[in-house]
Amino acid sequence: MKQPLKCFVYLLSLGVILSVSETVAQDTSPKTLIINGATVNAAVIQVEGRSYVDIEGLAHALRGSVTFDPSRIELTIPAPVVAQAPQDSAETSNQFQQMAVVTLAEMREWRRAVAYIVSTGMPVAGTWSQDYNDRIETDIMKTALAVSTEADHQALHLLKQEFALLSEWADRVLGEREALQGSRSVDPNALREDQGLAKISACGKFLSWMIVSGTFSDDPSCH
Repeated sequence: MKQPLKCFVYLLSLGVILSVSETVAQDTSPKTLIINGATVNAAVIQVEGRSYVDIEGLAHALRGSVTFDPSRIELTIPAPVVAQAPQDSAETSNQFQQMAVVTLAEMREWRRAVAYIVSTGMPVAGTWSQDYNDRIETDIMKTALAVSTEADHQALHLLKQEFALLSEWADRVLGEREALQGSRSVDPNALREDQGLAKISACGKFLSWMIVSGTFSDDPSCH
């Protein structure tokens, strides 16, 4: 009796061990870890209903680092990069604004110098007017290099329009002054009634306001 009983107990014990081994093997089968829809190369196993992740694999997958000390494990995950919102297409850049303000100031100075010559009847001498033209042309080229947004590009076009109107007006009135046309130096209302000057002044004021505001808009006076 004793021998068959021993065999039975042995077989029962072996069955329990095999059953537990099978259960543990099933619990510890590797699983796939998915984070935010992306598969992560870090092993995951389940033991007694709990999930365990390969911490080194997880750190590597998330581009982090893990440090093992005798009393702790430190996992460092870099903060997510927050994408900058695209700049509003109507906004001009700061660098463009700075260059455009300088260019407009030069244009304003040239316009006033020409108006002074005409209103006082002074003779046109030297190359000062051409010097203004050349300086402003250089300023516009520098301003063009500062263009970084669509609004900058559109504002630069208006700036060039103002320069073209001013150049044409300066050449015309100074040419008339050199030809000694009295209507430009004797009549006190000559500049006040000058439609070309009025258009240039209106465009200049509009551009100054628009550039400082930082938001592109258009105006008929600049066309």
